[in-house]
Amino acid sequence: MSDSAFQSDVVSLRPFVPAKDFEASVRFYADLGFTIRPIDAGLAIAELGPFGFFIQKYDVPNFAENYMMQLMVSDLDAWWRRIEALDLQTKYGITWKPRPPALQPWGLTVAYVADPTGVLWHLVQKPS
Repeated sequence: MSDSAFQSDVVSLRPFVPAKDFEASVRFYADLGFTIRPIDAGLAIAELGPFGFFIQKYDVPNFAENYMMQLMVSDLDAWWRRIEALDLQTKYGITWKPRPPALQPWGLTVAYVADPTGVLWHLVQKPS
C-alpha cells in the first residue's frame, strides 16, 4: 500500500485526555458543547462533529498539568462569550483563570481555558 493510500485509509485520530475526576470532566466537556459517548466507567468519547477525543480516568498530575489541546474555530469571540457565560472556573472549582482571546506573538489569536484536571486548551481563531 502506498503512503497516500495509507493516509486516505485513516478514519479517526483521537488523543486520550486525562481526567482526575472523570464525572466532572465529562460534565465540563458536555457544558462546552461536546457530545459525550460513554464507553465504560472510566472512558468516554467527546465529539464536536467529526472531531473528538477520549476522556480517560487517569490521574497523573505532572502529566495532566502539562497536557495541552488546540481547538481551532471560525468564531473565537462566540466561543469566548459561551465560556464566560458558563462560568466554568467557578462551577468546577478550577484554580487556573481562563484568559480571553489575544493576539499572540506568533500571529494567532488565542484564548486559554483549563479543564477540571488541569489540561490547558488553546482555543484559536482560524486565520482568514
